[in-house]
Amino acid sequence: MSMLSIAHAATGAVIATRLSAPLAIPLILASHYVLDAIAHHDAGTGLSSGKKTRKTALILGIIDLILAAIIVLLMYPPESITLASLTNHLKHPSVWGAFLGLLPDFLESPRNFLKYEPAWLKPINSFHNSFHHSIPSIIAGLAPQAILLTILWFYR
Repeated sequence: MSMLSIAHAATGAVIATRLSAPLAIPLILASHYVLDAIAHHDAGTGLSSGKKTRKTALILGIIDLILAAIIVLLMYPPESITLASLTNHLKHPSVWGAFLGLLPDFLESPRNFLKYEPAWLKPINSFHNSFHHSIPSIIAGLAPQAILLTILWFYR
């Protein structure tokens, strides 16, 4: 796991809505690794050291993803809260930007939660892991993310 899904999703959403797709895609993916290099705390902090169980990390990760979806929807709301409007909103750049912002974490999830890592994912996950800078301090680890989200909220 890496920086909170909220930070990755919001960053991807803002980049996708500010830039055209060809330029946005590599920048969104690069932003994931840049954000992971910042000292942070996340749902998976403590998983590799055994201080957190897979079950706890999975539950916190799911909560994090739900909150990320809510934040992106608050930043870029659909026209209405109907099934048709929400389905149509899936085409909005903020949605695919949020997904791409989270893609490296999605690719890492089978290894983290299922103890399964296909050979083709090993180099991708190793590259991803080389950027991680998780810290155990919740306050110090969440502060940079809160600052980032505040900046993104006003920049959207």
